Amino acid sequence: MASVELRHLRYLLAVAEQGNFTRAAEELHISQPTLSQQIKQLETTIGVQLLDRTGRTVRLTDAGAVYTEHARRALRDLAAAERAVHDVQDLTRGQLRLGVTPTFTAYLIGPLTAELHTRHPGVGLTLTETTQDRIETALLADDLDLGIAFAGAHLPGLAGTALFTETLSLVAGAERAPALPAPLPVGDLRTMELALLTGDFATRGHIDGYFAQHGSTPRISVEANSIQALTEIVRRTDLATVLPDAITHDHPHLSPVPLDPPLPVRTVTLLHREGAYRSAAGRAFTRLTHELVRARGYAPAR
Repeated sequence: MASVELRHLRYLLAVAEQGNFTRAAEELHISQPTLSQQIKQLETTIGVQLLDRTGRTVRLTDAGAVYTEHARRALRDLAAAERAVHDVQDLTRGQLRLGVTPTFTAYLIGPLTAELHTRHPGVGLTLTETTQDRIETALLADDLDLGIAFAGAHLPGLAGTALFTETLSLVAGAERAPALPAPLPVGDLRTMELALLTGDFATRGHIDGYFAQHGSTPRISVEANSIQALTEIVRRTDLATVLPDAITHDHPHLSPVPLDPPLPVRTVTLLHREGAYRSAAGRAFTRLTHELVRARGYAPAR
């Protein structure tokens, strides 16, 4: 086992993920014969066949599946160890990998990034905007350090710290909103045209669940995968939308319209992998986030 090198593990994982030596070699930027030779060398070293090469695609043997699981964990732990060694406790430098669901980029990420840069200009931030399920998968794979998403049933191995309660409201243009009753009965939505986020957003699932619960079927004229697009559409048309109140507060041309019954609130949470190394940058960002949430007056988490 002493002769097994890190490149052997990376090569094996690449072949396992691609199911093909040619594609794996291209990804690794090495020749296919070299890759094949290195994998055979690994199999000889540990004394067991790891790959089944008899089919149209290359597949892991049972022994290979067990070995790659441990190899992936070993590489992940080594990467964490390297970050720990280079982590500077005084935060003159460092790196933070943050994942967020899309609506937070419209009102939370800007202030957080500005505060992080002001307090710790040497800390670099890598921001990934994606869906909550991908954030959770990336946290478990050690591809992210922290994630901002919503409380609920998370993947095993993840833990969360509640940040605040997010409230959603119907949103209309500032000129149209005064003509609507407040609160607006949910039944009246059947006569309205809406512009909503696409189904890729967790917020859309929250909205659709509310409509279904109350038997309301508004006409959805526009679907968009951009918060900015929605705010511009609602500002310039008679269409309404549903957005977090925190977004509306930053747009003077938009006005929230409370619904009766109100849309259910949801808890925003800061996610991390259980047992993961918590860098100085990660700990500082966690403290900063809680401070900013309190300073901006967001509703306490329930």
